[in-house]
Amino acid sequence: MSGFSRSPKFAKGALISYDPFSFIPQVIIFQYNPETLSRKIQAQRTQNQGGSSVEVQRIKGPPKETIDLSIEIDAADQLEKPNQNATAVNMGIYPQISAIEMMLYPKSSLVIANTVLASAGAIEIAPPEEPFTIFVWGKNRIVPVRITGFDIKEINHDTSLNPIQAEISVNLEILTYDDFKVTHPGFALSLAHQIVKETMAAVGSVNSISSLGDVKIL
Repeated sequence: MSGFSRSPKFAKGALISYDPFSFIPQVIIFQYNPETLSRKIQAQRTQNQGGSSVEVQRIKGPPKETIDLSIEIDAADQLEKPNQNATAVNMGIYPQISAIEMMLYPKSSLVIANTVLASAGAIEIAPPEEPFTIFVWGKNRIVPVRITGFDIKEINHDTSLNPIQAEISVNLEILTYDDFKVTHPGFALSLAHQIVKETMAAVGSVNSISSLGDVKIL
């Protein structure tokens, strides 16, 4: 009997966070890919103050896009094999939830350092820089994002009140090359994503126009 399987191998969605003070990224691979993903896209148009018909069609830059998705985390599979999953037995899925939450927290070491500087009379203390975060949803959608918020619903808990099942609604804001300096990796990543979109759009447009037959557009 061969090990060959006809079942497709599903790609896993993920959030990858790069802290400014660490070379090791924090990677959150989705245990289960969300069944739905909601996207909202809003155009960035210039203000037409002079009434010019040309100005009406000008855009300032790439549109603003937000993504809402729900991540499910469940320790059921791990708890079925307690000898192999001591972390899940002792802490449930609290470490996974904490890893996601920490994408919005400044590092405690930086908070302590700023507190010491403030106590020493430092005149200006720069606010901490948020991590550089990437949303991965297949090979054609790898984009820089800003996490704007979470809604965490802990569904079940163990006897020590550690969560063992949760649903986390994640709100993301897609960042574009307008949000980065040209030397920042987010600039190149955003531009590359747009180029992928342009390629996809060209393929879709050719297929759509060919289906019209003899109809002339222009």
